[in-house]
Amino acid sequence: MEYFFFFLLGVLVSVMSGFFGIGGGFILTPFLMLIGYEPVEAITTSLLFTIGSSLSGIVAHLRMKNIYWKEGLLLGISGMLATQIAKPFVLFLEARGYDEWVIPMLYIVMLSYFSIQMLKKEKAVQKGMQKRSPGIGKVLIIGFGAGLVSTTLGVGGGFIIVPLSVAFLGFPSKKAVGTSLFAVLFIVSSGFVSYSFDVQIDLLVGLILVAGGLIGSQFGARLTNFFANGEITRLLGVLYISTVISVIMKLVNFNTAGLAITALFLLSFFVIAFVRMRSKKKTAGEQ
Repeated sequence: MEYFFFFLLGVLVSVMSGFFGIGGGFILTPFLMLIGYEPVEAITTSLLFTIGSSLSGIVAHLRMKNIYWKEGLLLGISGMLATQIAKPFVLFLEARGYDEWVIPMLYIVMLSYFSIQMLKKEKAVQKGMQKRSPGIGKVLIIGFGAGLVSTTLGVGGGFIIVPLSVAFLGFPSKKAVGTSLFAVLFIVSSGFVSYSFDVQIDLLVGLILVAGGLIGSQFGARLTNFFANGEITRLLGVLYISTVISVIMKLVNFNTAGLAITALFLLSFFVIAFVRMRSKKKTAGEQ
């Protein structure tokens, strides 16, 4: 029963990964901490999971031609370099017992910032005001920042790459999602290999999460066809806000409330997606 729970969790989180291009780790890591995992163990498990979910999502977005290959490669390489800087910092925090509060606080600050950025940019995306301007310097800086955050927080880095690609590189949301997943694969692979030498995890649980992730990412990527770019941007902002609230609940030891908030967002998202799919299929059938 426990393993079925982790399989289902992998499916649900990877749907978010394929839809938002976030790798899934920034949802999974705080969730694992809420159910009792130590921060560094949660980080390493999430990085392993994100390898699988990102790879699966890439395959789906490849079919939809949603990947800017050059920019994705640059993001990934610069992110890989950054992972090697971040790992000693995290192990330093763990050795001194600071990881229990520093890592959740970093989540709160960064997710709050990006939720505001995504909601501010949503109108511009809807009106088509964004222009693609992927200067190499901007791309490298975003990738490096994503790598630092990926290895520090156990996330894919996509929750940084996607909003910054929309806001500063002018990528349409769907292209930002596909390109992000491509870059994230490089970043999380480097981060996981780096941690695996120092941190022991339940490998079976990690592989079960990955198995669920291989299924969910495909479905999540296809869901983007039922939403406009601006809607994806707005939903991502709401996801960030709900994750911030759940992490705050963890800090004040209201773990059950934090889990309930995460579950509420997931339920709401799938209800919206189901209604949207039914509506579009009905419209197509009438034409």
